[in-house]
Amino acid sequence: MFTRLRSDIETIFERDPAAKSRWEVLTCYPGLHALILHRLAHALWGLGFWWLGRFISHISRFMTGIEIHPAAVIGERVFFDHAMGVVVGETAEIGDGCTIYQGVTLGGTSLYKGVKRHPTLGANVVVGAGAKVLGGFSVGEGAKIGSNAVVTKPVPAGATAIGNPARLIMPGEGSGANSAQSLATMESVKSPLSGSQAQAVFADQSMFASATDPAVKAPSDPSADSSLTGFSAYGVTQADDPVLQILKELSERTEHQSARIAQLEQSLEEMRRVNAKGPGH
Repeated sequence: MFTRLRSDIETIFERDPAAKSRWEVLTCYPGLHALILHRLAHALWGLGFWWLGRFISHISRFMTGIEIHPAAVIGERVFFDHAMGVVVGETAEIGDGCTIYQGVTLGGTSLYKGVKRHPTLGANVVVGAGAKVLGGFSVGEGAKIGSNAVVTKPVPAGATAIGNPARLIMPGEGSGANSAQSLATMESVKSPLSGSQAQAVFADQSMFASATDPAVKAPSDPSADSSLTGFSAYGVTQADDPVLQILKELSERTEHQSARIAQLEQSLEEMRRVNAKGPGH
């Protein structure tokens, strides 16, 4: 028991840069307290003391703000970071080394008793703040669930799920930038824009792609990590907000059309000057 507790403390101390001491982790981290109480409740549940297991989980919920059903299975080195409002359902399973942020729900989509209703997280899965993982499917080892994502289908190992409904980004995906570049190049060839204007359109579309496509990272961001493509543990990212994506797309299209109209007006003005000079000029 003490060996596992020591492992839990070391895990939190390593993963949380805010932790100043192991004593602080032991005394002030509700995620650790929830794990300790869950192990007791889970043991009692397994022995058939169902009411007592539920009562301990209820006390744990009151103390920590984390609700874990005593029948849920939780592996080793699991870190509930902050974790206020986390809900873990009866048939949920959390693998070794997982990290769960605040507001996460590992819930079900059916009301049938005696069936697998809640998700199974493989080892080293990270579930971002506010995410909802609903159903009796599996999330593969090393996968990441973005903040506020709503996941109702299996997630392959190493993949990232973001958005509502969640869409998958497989490891190594990054075609969004190439698509944006090709589109901008085609538009600059077809349109009467000057070279500088075409470059501006290309730059704008590339920036738009990096902001809206979760598989694209801004090249100016030196801290971008390919292992975290499209993933945000906290808050709503630009890639997660469909309204923001639509507004950005409308803005980009408006700017593009304005540039083309300006070029057309310039061409018409030149034609007027030529016509005003007469056929002899």
